[in-house]
Amino acid sequence: MPGTEEVVLELDDIQSGALHERPSPYVATYVLLRIDDRAAGQELVRRLVPLVDSGVPSDDPSRDAWITVAFTYQGLATLGVPQESLDSFSPEFREGMAARAAHLGDVGESAPEHWEHPLGTAEVHVAIAVLSPDRARLESVAERARRAQQELPGITVVWRQDAYQLPTGRTSFGFKDGIGQPAVEGSGRPPTNPHERPLKAGEIVLGYPDETGELPPMPTPDVLGRNGTYVVFRKLHTKVADYRRYLREKAADRQEEALLGAKMVGRWQSGAPLAVSPDADDPSLGADPHRNNDFTYGDDPRGFRCPVGAHARRANPRDALEGDGSVDVRLHRMIRRGTSYGPELPEGVLDDDGVDRGIIFVFAGTHIRRQFEFVKTQWLNDGIFIGAPDQADPLVGSARGPSDFTIPHHPIRRRLTAVPPFVVTRGGEYCFAPSLSAMRWLSELP
Repeated sequence: MPGTEEVVLELDDIQSGALHERPSPYVATYVLLRIDDRAAGQELVRRLVPLVDSGVPSDDPSRDAWITVAFTYQGLATLGVPQESLDSFSPEFREGMAARAAHLGDVGESAPEHWEHPLGTAEVHVAIAVLSPDRARLESVAERARRAQQELPGITVVWRQDAYQLPTGRTSFGFKDGIGQPAVEGSGRPPTNPHERPLKAGEIVLGYPDETGELPPMPTPDVLGRNGTYVVFRKLHTKVADYRRYLREKAADRQEEALLGAKMVGRWQSGAPLAVSPDADDPSLGADPHRNNDFTYGDDPRGFRCPVGAHARRANPRDALEGDGSVDVRLHRMIRRGTSYGPELPEGVLDDDGVDRGIIFVFAGTHIRRQFEFVKTQWLNDGIFIGAPDQADPLVGSARGPSDFTIPHHPIRRRLTAVPPFVVTRGGEYCFAPSLSAMRWLSELP
């Protein structure tokens, strides 16, 4: 078993993005760059180092806006990282997301041949994320990043996506998001779920013991791998009109429509968890960060309050799987950031307006396969672990086709049939966010 002694994170060397709480409200910009000249690439990294905040906690409001910098495998190779070091990265990172699309269930509309160019191609080398509470501070920070790239003819901006918190504070599907993040040991940030102890630091940051008590595999040399983390980046288009129409067709009235939506997600639109408030929405509960994550599923094994196949319960089963001893949920926890893009579909509209809207999903952790890929393939795409192998996640499940969704109920359960995919993958990348000292090392490669 992992030791109980808390480690001390080298926060002054860790990029803040993996540990920083997303502000609310927020605005964000994601930019992807291609490096055409190695010297220009190294100069870009050198210029970006002073712009990246460390993970040291601060009450300085100016630090509510920050930059995260990450690199693809091709980007690191272009910068001149030795092949021996490149080979030491995880196989999933080296292959890239597009090469693993079929395994992830990114097929049909979600297949790489339909992704936005240049996502999933060898043209993506550097990913820069800028996040801020307001547009003014975002533009200030983004301008500093632009100046770092200016007058470097060997650097090309190949993709950009602006994102922001919708006026409702919810996702395009209408649900409050960003609840249930794990606390990380040594980060200085307390857990919001008193039933869950902080994750071992090695689950999120390389160079520290993880939940197994061992050091996760780390890229070499030490200066390159330590205090870094893998980052999964995905653009997900949401079919909001299809989702609303499906609920309208299956519900007798608006009240039942809201209930069916909550059963599929595991929370009411306000964020109130079904595990605590199963029969009616409770906006005050949903808005309270001290209560909206304070629950477990172990006392509801059959899912009469929150269905075992609901999205939130599948993504994080909490204590529901402890009884059989086959799965340690803590080995599959991750830092998850979801930011909305595109305008909100007006309330009550049931027809698609042709506008692109959805979520930029970002995951940070040290085990791409054990964390992101496991949750995506074993819990979201496949229902074997809940005893329903033919039932995918009703909200973000497999793109392979329609699925069913079961709602336990006395005396007879209800089954929603032919639930279509409501999310389409528009592209993504596996990246590596190095430490600040690693960025300096990259900028000085011979």
